[in-house]
Amino acid sequence: MISVVVPTYNEEQNIERCLESLADQTVPRETYEVIVVDGNSKDRTRELAEPLADSVFVQKSKRVGGARNDGVMAASGEVVATTDADCILPRDWVERIGRNFAEREIVQLYGTVNPIEGGFRNRLSLVGANTFSRLGYHTRTIYFTLGCNTAFDRDAFIRAGMYRCIDAGDDLEIAQRMRKLGKVYLDPNLAVGFSMRRYQQFGTIKSISEWLYIVLRGGDAGGVTYSQREYK
Repeated sequence: MISVVVPTYNEEQNIERCLESLADQTVPRETYEVIVVDGNSKDRTRELAEPLADSVFVQKSKRVGGARNDGVMAASGEVVATTDADCILPRDWVERIGRNFAEREIVQLYGTVNPIEGGFRNRLSLVGANTFSRLGYHTRTIYFTLGCNTAFDRDAFIRAGMYRCIDAGDDLEIAQRMRKLGKVYLDPNLAVGFSMRRYQQFGTIKSISEWLYIVLRGGDAGGVTYSQREYK
C-alpha cells in the first residue's frame, strides 16, 4: 500500500485535475490510497475532493508541513508520497514510487518538476531548479526534495520527527534528518507537472528571493507572505 497525501487550501480550481490524474494510474486503485488534508478552505475544495479521495479532513497542525504530517499519521501505507493540489501526476507516478522502494534500500525518494504552463521562461525556470536538484544530490551537499514530488518510508519519517511546521524550507530540512536514517534517493525520471502560477502572478525573482529569505531565517517568514496565497 502506498498512501498519497495532498495538502490543500482554496484549491477548487485545481483539486479535481490533480485527483483525476491520481485516479488514472498504471497500478490498481486498491494498491494506493489518496488522503486530502485541507487547511480549512473557504471555497468548494473539500466538496470537490470527496468523490475522488479516500479521505478528506481539515488539518489540525499548522502550515503545509503540518498538513502533510497529519496525512502521514492517518495513512495506512508503508510508503507515504506527497504532492500538491495544483500538480498533475504522470500515469506511472505511483508505480515508479513503489518500484523504487521495492528495488532500493531507501528511506526517502524524490524527483523533478516540469511546468504545466507553456512558455520558454517557465521551462527555463524549472530547468534551473532541476539542475540545482541534481547537482545537490550528486555532490551530497543539499537534497532539494520538493514536497510536491517526494515519498518516504513511513516509519522512518516518523522516527525522524516528520516535517517542521515552518513557512518554507521544510522540504530541505527533512531530507537532512532522513539521510541520517538511510539513503535519500533522487529519481530524475520521477517528474510531476508543476504549476507556475506563483511565478506568473508574483514574479519569478520575487518568489525565489522570498523563499531564500525564509530559508535563511530558519523557516520563519517574518513579514513576508509566502504561504496560503490567493491566486487569480
